[in-house]
Amino acid sequence: MPGENLSRDEAHERAELLTVDGYDVELDVRSATGGPGGDDTADGPLTFRSVTTIRFRAARGGASTFADLIAPSVSAVTLDGTALDPAAVFDGARIALADLAEGAHVLVVDAQCAYSRTGEGMHRFVDPEDGEVYLYTQYEPADARRVFANFEQPDLKAPYRFRVTAPAEWTVWSNGAEESREGGVWRFAETEPISTYITAVVAGPYHYVTDSYRRTFEDGTTLDIPLGAMCRKGLAKHFDSDDVFLITKQGLDFFHDNFDYPYPFGKYDQAFVPEYNLGAMENPGCVTFREEYIFRGKVTQAAYEGRANVILHEMAHMWFGDLVTMQWWDDLWLKESFADFMGVFAMTGATRFEDGWITFANNRKSWAYRADQLPSTHPITADIRDLEDAKLNFDGITYAKGASVLKQLVAYVGREAFLEGARRYFKKHAYGNTRLGDLLSVLSETSGRDMTAWSRSWLQTAGVNSLTPVATYDAAGRITELAVLQEAAESHPELRPHRVAVGLYRRNTEGELVRYARAEADVSGPRTVIGELAGAERPELILVNDDDLTYCKVRFDEVSLATLRAHLGDITDPLARALCWSALWNLTRDGLMPARDFVALVLAFAGRETDIGVLQMLHAWTRGALVHYAAPGWREEGGRALAEGALGELRLAEPGSEHQLAWARFFASVAASDTDFQLLAGLLDGTARIDGLDVDQELRWAFLSPLVAHSAADEAAIDAELARDDTASGKRHQVRCLASRPSAEVKARAWADVVESDALSNALVEATIAGFAQSSQRELLAPYAARYFEAIERVWAERSIQIGMAVVKGLFPSLQDDPATLEATDAWLTARADAAPALRRLVLEARDDLARGLRAQAADSVA
Repeated sequence: MPGENLSRDEAHERAELLTVDGYDVELDVRSATGGPGGDDTADGPLTFRSVTTIRFRAARGGASTFADLIAPSVSAVTLDGTALDPAAVFDGARIALADLAEGAHVLVVDAQCAYSRTGEGMHRFVDPEDGEVYLYTQYEPADARRVFANFEQPDLKAPYRFRVTAPAEWTVWSNGAEESREGGVWRFAETEPISTYITAVVAGPYHYVTDSYRRTFEDGTTLDIPLGAMCRKGLAKHFDSDDVFLITKQGLDFFHDNFDYPYPFGKYDQAFVPEYNLGAMENPGCVTFREEYIFRGKVTQAAYEGRANVILHEMAHMWFGDLVTMQWWDDLWLKESFADFMGVFAMTGATRFEDGWITFANNRKSWAYRADQLPSTHPITADIRDLEDAKLNFDGITYAKGASVLKQLVAYVGREAFLEGARRYFKKHAYGNTRLGDLLSVLSETSGRDMTAWSRSWLQTAGVNSLTPVATYDAAGRITELAVLQEAAESHPELRPHRVAVGLYRRNTEGELVRYARAEADVSGPRTVIGELAGAERPELILVNDDDLTYCKVRFDEVSLATLRAHLGDITDPLARALCWSALWNLTRDGLMPARDFVALVLAFAGRETDIGVLQMLHAWTRGALVHYAAPGWREEGGRALAEGALGELRLAEPGSEHQLAWARFFASVAASDTDFQLLAGLLDGTARIDGLDVDQELRWAFLSPLVAHSAADEAAIDAELARDDTASGKRHQVRCLASRPSAEVKARAWADVVESDALSNALVEATIAGFAQSSQRELLAPYAARYFEAIERVWAERSIQIGMAVVKGLFPSLQDDPATLEATDAWLTARADAAPALRRLVLEARDDLARGLRAQAADSVA
């Protein structure tokens, strides 16, 4: 729709003209359950009434601007008491405000806004288990305009008052504390000045539990924060709210200890909501999370750690992002990089998850390394031309690379200088908007360092460097010189300053591979000598970036690589071991290590991995290596080896342990033979048993999925499983399983459901796509490669950006991994030079993944 894609230039012009003094937003959502207030015509979506009053000022007279609103209809618009014709001023996305006088104005918009089924705006979910209706909002970067009229850009902050009319038996929450509840009308306290995208409403018959947090400061004053947590009633029996509150309180303690700025938004509610597109959203006072963080069955500690990390990530946003907000999406990193870093920083410093930096090194940074090698890579401070650009920049660079760079910054300037910079930043810019220079200036003050060169190298250039050790030895076997070589890709040739630790490892008398020497140094330029290690005894392994201080791809010399092939499992330090695994995976992705060699390393050493998060990451990488990077002629043999190895480790794992659970899930994902399928079927029907393995409902679905995809279970088995688990989660599993059946008719139906229809919700679109794309069904999926390129422009134009992204990424024919698919992709990119830039970016990224896979397959084929 014209006007939906707000540009940076338009936002800048509007910000120069307007100051927003406040919003009063009145929503009537009784229509969500069939009550009054909405419109449910056969030709249109179900709607709710939205009445918004905006008080604002114009800096000069005679200027024209617009308010944002995406709604099926507008019944009335008044400006300063004068009625405007909605047909004349509203185009479906914008309300024209022409010839404004200088000074104060009041805009009132009465609209019918649509409930969402895509997780954008006011999402409406009907629980299949009990028929209950649940609502929640999700706006970032710019979907508040789907719920109420506003000026949708982050630098036009204002206070908000919400009034919500809802079914009387419901409960409603918003950013502010509840001031009154009369019948079915909830009124909420006025917020502090915040941006549109972090306002929030949650409404429905949610299960709600409460707690409280109290903080006494050095001056004797106290801060009391009411805590709340909620989920659907159907999940209440699984909701471990005590642990959620524990992490919340530990986080609040940590941030108050370190930020010297009291939590500024009153209460702290956390809502776990259905069909959520993201991990979570930092709405002040009303944080939303995907309900999958409520675990319906047994999970590993890595899952609890992941949830804790997200809780603390969102909490960090209360300061980085909500209190102080970026001016425009160019500086999205000012909130996301910091929250990503501070989430782990707080988790390791305040909770039971003291090894969180291992997960960060092994898991989070792998996301960054992939994103930073795509053709769409960008500096951490990005060039965001418009909202479509912004939507795509919630990526591994903005989050994980940014956090990695901040981790190095702490090593560079010191922890206390970094935290003091944050304290000054909050106090100087509270409730305001900032850019890169605002942060750099306070960091320069507190560290005494010129941050300009550091920023230019790390924040304003793209790409990842590789660091390789080169050592020479004397006749006695001692190091005469150890140098670190730094390389960069031709496309992004920047060589950066790195603060690194270099570790030397060798086996002790017990056969353990341990570090016996370490030196920290500043690496810059193409070659840096680590003088401190001269004279050290010959190592068996040289680990550059030991302790994971910098952001780089680690390479090995030949001796170190040979040591890892033989003794990787003997490394005693879990972080060093995780760094080695990550480096080996990067070698595999780069076509420098054959995929079958990586698989062999996993089969040899993963069973000895003590860190459960690293083990689960290895499982994911290994399956990816088999599907995308192994030579086609070796896949069947490799698949059998993986299944046999996984089953062996499953049987060896301690009964009832989280390692046993991880190996059970991995075995199901790589099951390849009739014998494998017979075992899975037996575990489902009770005729087979593995000591200590509790086959709960989530594990049942994990076992059923490969049976269905390989014709070892039919639709009746899926129906029977849904009857056991007739819940929202069960429905998503059922939809995925139905789409995974190896039938041309099934694939055609799944394709039509996603591409030709918009009837499915966002969660069921994702489930259908996940079932459709089965690596064991490459031939069956081959006809859809051409259809993909015929359909994607239409899908992008007709569907919401969230669904468009899911379709374009999820249905790309990556399993048709041959030069013909690469040529078809190139032909589309050449012919569609004028397609939407965001769409072209997604296709270009998928093309790069495909080309990388083909290069890796070529390397594997000559192994």
